[in-house]
Amino acid sequence: MSTSHPAHLEPSKLGTKDYWDALYTTELQNHASNPEDTGTTWFSDSLAEEKLVALLPTLPTLPPPEQASFLDLGCGNGTLLSALRADGWAGRLMGVDYSERSVELARNVAAQDGSGAEFEVWDVLAGDYAAVLTGEQEGGWDVVTDKGTFDAICLSEEKDARGRRICEGYRDRVGRLVKRGGMLIITSCNWTEDELRTWFVGEGEGAEGEVEGEGVGFVEAGRIQYRTFSFGGHRGQTISTLCFRRT
Repeated sequence: MSTSHPAHLEPSKLGTKDYWDALYTTELQNHASNPEDTGTTWFSDSLAEEKLVALLPTLPTLPPPEQASFLDLGCGNGTLLSALRADGWAGRLMGVDYSERSVELARNVAAQDGSGAEFEVWDVLAGDYAAVLTGEQEGGWDVVTDKGTFDAICLSEEKDARGRRICEGYRDRVGRLVKRGGMLIITSCNWTEDELRTWFVGEGEGAEGEVEGEGVGFVEAGRIQYRTFSFGGHRGQTISTLCFRRT
């Protein structure tokens, strides 16, 4: 089945590695000066991390907390994994980011809070799968999370080998990281829920739709309700979080 994607966002400096390296260099310096300053936690004003942790027990087919594995894409300062550990998720936790400075900050924060999470420098669009599909997770992770990383990728003007904007290949690339029956949880401030469904499930199919692309298919499995607002007769949320199960 073919599907059309939502209109592209205009490229921005937020879609460049230089921007994120500079940001995390500053945040590393701030953390060194004040260990209580762990840097920016994306969507903290909407309590996105807390709501994501609360969503997990409602999702079908997840392994128990002592077994479930989590891979966080574009981990930033790593606080999502710290929140998971604090909530009793005792399985393997790994965060990856293509910014070396981000990974350094996340490791420092994890050493301070004792989460035991692993952090590695890895490019979600170009990195060798063998670097993250290891050990018991060779066949994929139980839960893969993305809090703003897809947003940043959609702001890049880079093209892939097929001449597409790099965001066009994201779903199939990330699908390989999720074990069959596992969950992909996307949080975005740039795309509405319906637009995320179009990207990851398919246009006009609702919660039961499925798109097959290079062996990857997703169906919607859950969502987070945030505060809503009304403008011009329309009602919406400032951010969206949807959970997709890999078929």
